[in-house]
Amino acid sequence: MRIALGNDHAGFPLKDHVRKTLERLGHDVTDVGAPDTTPVDFPDISQNVANLVLSGDADRGVLVCGTGVGASIAANKVPGIRAMTAHETYSARQGVEHDDVNILCMGAWLIGPVIAEQVIEEYLAAEFSTDADCRRRVDKIHQLEQKFHSD
Repeated sequence: MRIALGNDHAGFPLKDHVRKTLERLGHDVTDVGAPDTTPVDFPDISQNVANLVLSGDADRGVLVCGTGVGASIAANKVPGIRAMTAHETYSARQGVEHDDVNILCMGAWLIGPVIAEQVIEEYLAAEFSTDADCRRRVDKIHQLEQKFHSD
């Protein structure tokens, strides 16, 4: 799988471990994140990852910031993106299976390397359900995007 990886300055301390985990799992990684702890604006990084996912240059994205919350909010402003913050495996898997999540956000201040690996593994192993209820609900998300993002 092709993964777009992004981080802000707060996520930088966990980024290298996340990248190595993705590569160990056999994924191709495009890193569009901050190269160090110099402050940057997470909405810019979120948009860079979202653009790669939407263009098809990445199959999914992973964002790492301080808490994962800001990156998730910013990414979800982009039509077609369904981002979630997850710091445990159940949500990481279910978010993809039920909600077709395409960007995982994690907080470097809140999650350690071992749990980050487990969350990433579950997120990337999951597939969107073929269940009609799940598909209908995600279709309704698309309808909301069209309603509020139409020009």
